[in-house]
Amino acid sequence: MTISPALFIGHGSPMNTLEHNGFTNAWRAMGQQMPKPRGLLVVSAHWFFGATAVTAMSRPRTIHDFYGFPRELSEFQYPAPGAPDIAEEVAEAVKPTWCGLDRDQWGLDHGTWSVLAHIYPAANIPVVQLSINALKPLEYHVELGAKLAALGDNGIMVLASGNVVHNLSRVQWNQPDAAFDWAERFDDAVVAQLADSPADILRVTEHPDYELAVPTPDHFIPLLYLAGMAAALGETPEPLIRGYAMGSLSMTCYGVDAAFECSEESGAAGLPAHVPPDQTNT
Repeated sequence: MTISPALFIGHGSPMNTLEHNGFTNAWRAMGQQMPKPRGLLVVSAHWFFGATAVTAMSRPRTIHDFYGFPRELSEFQYPAPGAPDIAEEVAEAVKPTWCGLDRDQWGLDHGTWSVLAHIYPAANIPVVQLSINALKPLEYHVELGAKLAALGDNGIMVLASGNVVHNLSRVQWNQPDAAFDWAERFDDAVVAQLADSPADILRVTEHPDYELAVPTPDHFIPLLYLAGMAAALGETPEPLIRGYAMGSLSMTCYGVDAAFECSEESGAAGLPAHVPPDQTNT
């Protein structure tokens, strides 16, 4: 079985589901070039509650966990099948940490489907979601990520979805591709730390711009899962895409064993680890 890569995707606005821009074009290029996994385990910033659980239903619903967006977005469906067997593999992999099997409550939220709508638009790969346990310290998530590293050997791709920098109170709606200096500094610090030692990713919490860049932990924690996996595998996460949105969002994406190339032929502007220049709607 082909070993599956692991990803962290900076997902940004849910409107990326419907838009064709530099970032979404690059996500599509990823899906076209990476090996097709047996299944997907997504760690989404938007399932943030007081337990560790994994979806285990056969037909997960598409959750529209937002408001104030166009009707077209609220009607969007991502009908990927679930995978109770993969959910059980996940629960087994993290033992002795307890992970509940959610058979009827959650589903796929926009942290998952806004990205998969581009990476795997056919929605034909089984998907399960892992919750982020809001009651646990940051170290817990790095350690849990390390336990998930072996899933790649079984053809399960782990995709973490959040944003390294995510401060909605500072969003500049009229500057779609801008970045505050503090956002760039913190994003650069994370790139440097992952290159030096992913096991020590929590050192970035001491950075002077951390509180501005990460006012709440929900969107930052998915990165910790990728860092934990990389440390367990002895690998270095590579920045695949770099860029910003609305001043206070980092769209940086990382991969472990997930090299790809953007090309004009595939409709993706720029090169890996570069800011996609075309961020306008089409």
